Amino acid sequence: MKKVTLKRIAGIAVALLPITLLATNSEAATPKTVNVVGYSIVSNAYTALESAFSHTSAGQGVTFTNSFGASTTQAEDVVAGQPADVVNFSANPDLALLINAGLVSRKWASEKAVKAQKGIVTDSVVVIVVRPGNPLGITSWNDLVKPGVKIVTPDPISSGSARWNMLAVYESEIDQGLGAMSATTFVDDVIRRTVSEPSSGSKALSAFIAGTGNVLLAYESDAENALASGQKIQIVQPAQNLLIQNPAALTTTGTSNPSAVAFYDFLFSKAGQTIWLAQHFRPTLSSLGAVSKTTFYAPAKLNTITELGGWATVTPKFFGPTGIITRAENANGYTS
Repeated sequence: MKKVTLKRIAGIAVALLPITLLATNSEAATPKTVNVVGYSIVSNAYTALESAFSHTSAGQGVTFTNSFGASTTQAEDVVAGQPADVVNFSANPDLALLINAGLVSRKWASEKAVKAQKGIVTDSVVVIVVRPGNPLGITSWNDLVKPGVKIVTPDPISSGSARWNMLAVYESEIDQGLGAMSATTFVDDVIRRTVSEPSSGSKALSAFIAGTGNVLLAYESDAENALASGQKIQIVQPAQNLLIQNPAALTTTGTSNPSAVAFYDFLFSKAGQTIWLAQHFRPTLSSLGAVSKTTFYAPAKLNTITELGGWATVTPKFFGPTGIITRAENANGYTS
């Protein structure tokens, strides 16, 4: 078993990669092959996106390889040599691992095609998923500590979804006018009631559907897709929430691959963003803003990571070796 320190997600600089490893990455694709690496929840969306792109003039004859899994694990795999032209992670600290390794430009968010969206390809929020009929009467974050609640949420070592979940849990207390000490205690209480921490958001949803626990913390998009597919779940939309912002970038190999560049631009285009919308992600293209307002619920209070101090503050405060979430995980026995 490994002790939970979450230091792997801190986005700190990694050692310089061997020249041979960088060569492997740079030789991994032909101009008509695009290697996509992403976090688990976007898998189905990319099936639809790649199919639609193949019907465009730029997509003629383009083939894709795909790798989806827990966000931090995926980022670490790319640093270790996993071929990648287009990457899409749950949160910016995972992308920072590639930036620090020299595999993604530090100016990734200011490229011309995605400048308006600042490299954030999709948004979402955290929702509370319960069994049909909501037998425990869960209506708010505070109800997560009711007697009998058994929570499923991913492992914050490997999953970006888990980190968004726990930040939303913490900030919900702040939004209700309670102090940092109360919010920290609440996080500890929620983790104490957690019965399963699968490695990714998708695996957490699968575990819940299979019968584990009675409350799931999940991406809105993942829960809505499960509901649309006929899964027997119910979604609770809490009044306080945190805007999930998912970065996508071209790697150094992707920038020299015309097909990868065209596909990356497609992800941010109106056509691509409409597909994201159909997959229950909140699009980041401003022209679809009106559609978003009529499609998604509006929390009474919606925070952003910037309001929490930005990732440079959030990562060590919550997920560093002595961070709030790390301490709560360790105190409650999550050591694997």
